Amino acid sequence: MTDDDVKQFGDIRLERVREHVWEMPREGEMRVPARVLASEQLLEQIRQDKTLEQLRNATHLPGMTKHAICMPDGHQGYGFPVGGVGATDAEEGCISPGSVGYDINCGVRMMKTNLTYAELEGKEEELVDALFANVPSGLGGGGIVQGDVDAVEGVLDRGVDWALEHGHAVEDDLAHCEDEGRRPDADPDAVSQKAKDRGKNQLGSLGSGNHFLEVQRVTDVFREDVASEFGLEEDQIVVLIHCGSRGLGHQVCSDYLRKIEKEHGDLLDSLPDKELAAAPAGSELAEEYYGAMCAAINFAWVNRQLIMHRTRRVFERVFGRDWEAMEMDLLYDVAHNIAKKEVHEVDGEDRELYVHRKGATRAFPAGRPELPSAYRDVGQPVIIPGSMGAGSYVLRGGERSLDLTFGSTAHGAGRTMSRTQAKQEYWGETVQDELRDQQKIYVKAQSGATVAEEAPGVYKDVDEVVRVSDELGIGDKVARTFPVCNIKG
Repeated sequence: MTDDDVKQFGDIRLERVREHVWEMPREGEMRVPARVLASEQLLEQIRQDKTLEQLRNATHLPGMTKHAICMPDGHQGYGFPVGGVGATDAEEGCISPGSVGYDINCGVRMMKTNLTYAELEGKEEELVDALFANVPSGLGGGGIVQGDVDAVEGVLDRGVDWALEHGHAVEDDLAHCEDEGRRPDADPDAVSQKAKDRGKNQLGSLGSGNHFLEVQRVTDVFREDVASEFGLEEDQIVVLIHCGSRGLGHQVCSDYLRKIEKEHGDLLDSLPDKELAAAPAGSELAEEYYGAMCAAINFAWVNRQLIMHRTRRVFERVFGRDWEAMEMDLLYDVAHNIAKKEVHEVDGEDRELYVHRKGATRAFPAGRPELPSAYRDVGQPVIIPGSMGAGSYVLRGGERSLDLTFGSTAHGAGRTMSRTQAKQEYWGETVQDELRDQQKIYVKAQSGATVAEEAPGVYKDVDEVVRVSDELGIGDKVARTFPVCNIKG
């Protein structure tokens, strides 16, 4: 091992295992080593905040197996780093709301169309105005569906099945969503009334922060055979939707963090950071949280489904055609910020694990039985958004993902700057003007502050994040897209 193969950042030592793989050796109270998947360029950015410290802390969680992992887009989060993956034994380990995050199932979905960029040119402002007027966004209440008690209960229990029953989806939407848009382990009774009250007026809304709806064009195809299976080709118009479980998911996380603090203080005291709050596997609280989290996952899937179906109606008005004629079909919907029970091989034997993916994307290769039949032979679509001024990517689950990352990859570009700093560095209206005048990207938001917080310069280089994923074999590049218009909260 040469000097170039060792990085010392304060009291944290990283050793290069191979290209793009850095290991933090097990020491002290660490239960397993940790690994950072990053190029030298990305590692230099990752080390700037508390990401590596948080990753080391995560190795202390009971039942952690193999490695705690940081993806190429990793950055500091609440307790567990964003871009973190940790798999704990489902019988002898724990489940950690702090390692899932507040916005449960903050995820992305991509909808295809048969429109070309040439057909959209000249309609950008009309389209962005229509989307902004018809898709609720911003802080607080207001959604496409003004839910009552029965609606919220149905959404939490049945997920996108509820949307289908109420005319907000078609059968094909379910067939192209992770878990077909429904977590069967959901337990609406484990969700507090306060959480339900927060969610009932937010069904079908983007929210604020980094959530968005973006119309994009496909600019590059890297694997023609896979792109063909996904229904993607150059110059095609697609729509990307990024949002989560809104106030309901946030409340679920808050509720269970408080319960864990009261009921499992001994476990919390054994951890280096109380923000990693966890409930022991098999405990009543672990089962309750899992049921509530799965219900919040269902809520988020319905939220994105409602937005997608409303987007179809907006396109009908702008382009004067039925959405079916424009072939506005769901490519896939992937979840971030979840902990799912999955079976993975550990030390030569299959074990059921809670796979925590916080700001990370499931990336299963071909053959996994959990995949929809449409993608079981080709591999799971993976959608990685970039910033407003950069491209996004469609990948497919890589052959090495199961071995290296419990079937996971990055979820985006990853921040390099806090929201507070971003608002000091950028002026929202200036960012909008530059995107429109220099790149023909039309952005509309509830406030200039939101645009400043999400300026292109506050994110890592998504091209580099995807390059690392592709070269490691955890997520294979399929296609690249570029923004046309974007709405935000």
